[in-house]
This record gives sequence, C-alpha cells and structure tokens, in this order.
Amino acid sequence: MNNGKVYAMRFAKIYPLLVAKAEKKGRTLEEVNEVICWLTGYRTEEIEAALIGPVTYGDFFQNAPLPNPDRKAIKGVVCGVRVETIEEPLMQEIRYLDKLIDELAKGKSMDKILHR
Repeated sequence: MNNGKVYAMRFAKIYPLLVAKAEKKGRTLEEVNEVICWLTGYRTEEIEAALIGPVTYGDFFQNAPLPNPDRKAIKGVVCGVRVETIEEPLMQEIRYLDKLIDELAKGKSMDKILHR
C-alpha cells in the first residue's frame, strides 16, 4: 500500500482497528485514547468528533493540535521498518502511533509507553 492510500483512509476506519488490537490483549479504549492524546495533543472529545466526520488519517495527523515533542524518542520496528529512520514526516507520525499501540498490546505499562 502506498503512502497516499494510507493518508486518504478515513480515521473512522483505522481507529477501530487500533482499539481492537489493544482490546484483544486486555487493554482498554481509554488507554488507546490516552496514547493518541499524548502523541497528538487531541482531547478525547476531539478524537470522537474525528470519528463522526470525514477526517482522513493523514489529516488527523497533519492537524494534530500539539504533537508531543517527546515522540521523537520513540524507537523500534513497525512493519519491518525502524520508525526513527522513516524519512516521510507524515508517515513517521502514523508509525509512531502504530509503535505505541504495539507496545500497549504487548502489555507494557503506560509510563513506559509514554516515555515518562
């Protein structure tokens, strides 16, 4: 799948997949939202509004109100690619979230996931 297709997908299509991945491993929707809020600066209400509207996945990240400066410390592999070496900035933001959700699903504590 090319980047353009990922960016054009509706946030409302991707979000349930992220939640399902976490819940399958005993984590909660609230924890998924906490991760997204930490990463992007959105509030839970804003995430919920994005689910109702026509927001694309790319727009969700491009319009993030306050991307967390600590997100640059996120390291690791997602889909066989090291997130810290992804050159396309928007795709890197998306993969940061993928990595955090992976860590959540693996049972890591929220403190470790959010690099506090």
